[in-house]
Amino acid sequence: MTSAVSTDVSPSTFEGLSIDPRLIDAVGALGFESPTPIQAEAIPPLVSGRDVIGRARTGSGKTAAFGLPVLERVKGGGKAVKALLLCPTRELALQVTDALRSYAAQLPVRVVTLYGGASYGPQLKALSKGVSVVVGTPGRVLDHLERGTLDLSELELFVLDEADEMLRMGFIDDVEKLLSATPKGRQVALFSATMPPPIERIAKTHLKEPLVVQVESEALTTEHIQQRGVLVPHRFKLEALRRVLAAEPRGATLVFARTRAGCAEAATYLAERGLRVDALHGDLNQGARELVVTRLRAGQLDVVVATDVAARGLDVDLLTHVVNLDLPTDPETYVHRIGRTGRAGRDGTAISFVAPAERGRVRRFEDTLGVRIARMDVPSDADILAARRTRLTDAMENAAPEPAHLALADALLAGGGDAREALASALKVMADDRGFDLAADASQEPPSWSRPRERAPKQSAARPAHRPASEEKELFLPLGKRRGVRPGDLVGALANELGIPSADIGRITVGANASFVRVPVEVAEHLIQDVGRIQIRGVEVPLVEARPSRHPRAQGRPSGRPQQRPRPFRPKKRR
Repeated sequence: MTSAVSTDVSPSTFEGLSIDPRLIDAVGALGFESPTPIQAEAIPPLVSGRDVIGRARTGSGKTAAFGLPVLERVKGGGKAVKALLLCPTRELALQVTDALRSYAAQLPVRVVTLYGGASYGPQLKALSKGVSVVVGTPGRVLDHLERGTLDLSELELFVLDEADEMLRMGFIDDVEKLLSATPKGRQVALFSATMPPPIERIAKTHLKEPLVVQVESEALTTEHIQQRGVLVPHRFKLEALRRVLAAEPRGATLVFARTRAGCAEAATYLAERGLRVDALHGDLNQGARELVVTRLRAGQLDVVVATDVAARGLDVDLLTHVVNLDLPTDPETYVHRIGRTGRAGRDGTAISFVAPAERGRVRRFEDTLGVRIARMDVPSDADILAARRTRLTDAMENAAPEPAHLALADALLAGGGDAREALASALKVMADDRGFDLAADASQEPPSWSRPRERAPKQSAARPAHRPASEEKELFLPLGKRRGVRPGDLVGALANELGIPSADIGRITVGANASFVRVPVEVAEHLIQDVGRIQIRGVEVPLVEARPSRHPRAQGRPSGRPQQRPRPFRPKKRR
């Protein structure tokens, strides 16, 4: 049974939440003056020891909603693990850890982060010294538990963050194993934006009379957002992005990239071409992330390139544009991305870069969301020049002249010079300062690579909901069941270490000595060409494309399973 939380009296200050004054001081030092709705509703029952189900999306302040009660529980420190916080991705686990450490600045509390793709050494060293709080991803936490390096026998509080994302990434079995391995009397807090049936089953099985805390929020709509798509081959996306940003009349812009490597590459590419840009990804600590957001809000940055996980909680009202450099894999992520523009009653613009193989995905987005994503061309040199001229003249018209400026104008005209010539000279100086030639004769034609040939339409009227096999490649990894590899290890490594969205990870086959993973073509090319290697259960292995098997007995095997040579027959020697 669950019970709904009463919202008659919600604390309006952190002092009213019954938490340690040292925590209140730390929160105040971080600039938080009053609790968000989810914090005001969730913290009191959690502090009192009740099991809680929190229904709130990312960005609502839920990290503090469970983080402050966790620290209140373990504020005396100690070497036994008293609290375990599970997160679906490495980036989110590190983000939660950074937040906990900032809240616990005045407490003798030690926190360790356990996630896949990282060396076991520092994690084992931290665990051996003793910690009060463990934050981690399901696969690595379960691995430590099975190795005997993590003791949960004294656990008092179990927090499951973004439970629906755990389900989507295939970690739900590991979560259930960990819940079953904890003491029966422990407190459980489950936070999830949605409650699909498997999550409801976990809540019914492992939570005792949980209090449901649901903070209603305005439904996310896209009617006020102009949505456009640019068809461009993957290898030309960065140049297309530069052109779109140069030609588009815009303010602060948020660009989404799929991986940390892609995020850093895009930011470097744009910075080398004169844009005020910075990257926001999981390799940055909390302080660095906050600095990027502060610079964006202060108008010191024009563009921020971010991954989905790193952008969680980013709320900047002045964003005019959201650009999907890498198209998301599902409509929900698409809506959440573009919903970051057009805030506070303003209009917004969303532009998505679409590789030729991704056109079917865009059509599915349109069908699912009931929207039209209009096709736009990559701007030509003439388009960019016209946009620069417009911005220059707008800047002149909006600039309020001061007495010193008028005196300078009088001096220029004192010798009988022509006012038009003086204005033209001033325009040339300003254009040169901005790095372009006002008199340039730019081509009207968009780049040739931005006009890929259209494919002939298919005859079938119905489009499958799943991703066609022609849009996928299969990766081969030389590790299998004999090394303890499970499908969850592969999902965790790809999602946590390399930032691949779980929806991009297709069929997984784990054999005795090898594993196979199907991913979209553009993801496979990025992994093979740009990444090259990956860590699975502490072992670094290469990422290569699986070779198609031509052996007649290979029927029924995964299409990419490499051909195995028959073992020669050697009769046993008689004794």
